[in-house]
Amino acid sequence: MMTPNDETASPSLYSNSETWKYALVQSLPVFFGYLFLGIAFGILLQQAGFHAGWALLSSLIIYAGSGQFLLVSLLKSNASLAAVAAMTLLINGRHIFYGLSFVEKFRAMGRKCLYMIFSLTDETYSVLCSLRPPAKVEPQKAMFRIALLDHSYWILGSLLGALMGQLIPFDFEGVDFSMTALFVVIFLDQWKSLPSHIPAVIGLFSSVFFLLLLGPDQFLLPSLAATAIAMFACKRWIVRKMEGGDGQ
Repeated sequence: MMTPNDETASPSLYSNSETWKYALVQSLPVFFGYLFLGIAFGILLQQAGFHAGWALLSSLIIYAGSGQFLLVSLLKSNASLAAVAAMTLLINGRHIFYGLSFVEKFRAMGRKCLYMIFSLTDETYSVLCSLRPPAKVEPQKAMFRIALLDHSYWILGSLLGALMGQLIPFDFEGVDFSMTALFVVIFLDQWKSLPSHIPAVIGLFSSVFFLLLLGPDQFLLPSLAATAIAMFACKRWIVRKMEGGDGQ
């Protein structure tokens, strides 16, 4: 019997409009977060002496969120290419862990694979992990369109911010809290929609433990590594829980 998440379903059962609608609805929480964060980035970049064209270009080809905020200070300090590469690796190295769980799914998407790898941000990853598309929605196309929409939101926010920075004074202090609020919303949505809370509990416990142990500047990569190891060790149990088994 065919299920809503069966990616081998006949293409004739899928609806292009339903797939777009589903992707748009799923990406809406990211829209509000990216719009305000993108505006903050655009303003920062403009105040550093770079016009709106640079905001558009950097968001098109870099698209790294926190990495782009770092880019502003690196550009202002005339940092070397080696320093830029090292800092970017340290900040965005967590994406290595994200990508491992989507290797097979992205590979099955053919030519879209490279863009999916490029566009796998924290928020897009969180949304893709919680997808439960209905019968008329094609899973692979929904994933691609969510990634594309999220990227578009960031570009729009960055461009708006750069333009606003040229026209009006703007105090952007505290705007970056929208990223924290976005993660809380996505976490609560996953908690309610998934049958097992084991992955959420593992991730939450690991984050809090390493935050207390190492502090806010160094906890992220160790907590991600510990979460990945714990998830791999408990893989069979988690799968049974997700499928409604007793986990024994």
